[in-house]
Amino acid sequence: MTDTTAGAPAQWSGAGAMPEEFPIGPRPYAVTRGRTQPSFHLAVELLVVAVVPVVPVPGGHPAQAAVAGLPPEHRDILGLCQNPLSVAEIAAHSRLALGVARILIADLVESGLVHLHGQQNGPDGQPDMRLLERVLGGLRSL
Repeated sequence: MTDTTAGAPAQWSGAGAMPEEFPIGPRPYAVTRGRTQPSFHLAVELLVVAVVPVVPVPGGHPAQAAVAGLPPEHRDILGLCQNPLSVAEIAAHSRLALGVARILIADLVESGLVHLHGQQNGPDGQPDMRLLERVLGGLRSL
């Protein structure tokens, strides 16, 4: 490890223990169970909102049992999404690579634990032409 001086980031030389700036955790392929793509396209600007609270509430929620059985990374994302956050913000706050975060968010969407809000692209991953025309018209009117 090299010496850190006034604001310079630590660098790992490869020998000895890694500094705190390089947390050791599960590898991305272990977190995603080897998957490299989400089951559907998730734009970085889509807002994600949890449907179920992470902490059990009196009276319970039907999906609360599903939350208890989730891996820690999924529970972390649910905790972040108690208030709306974009896919990019979730990746940043959870310190996950964007691709990994997309896969985990897609898992949560498919299990019904989170909802997506915002402009969803078409099945081919391309934005809706009507939306683009409205944006272009708005820009021209400026």
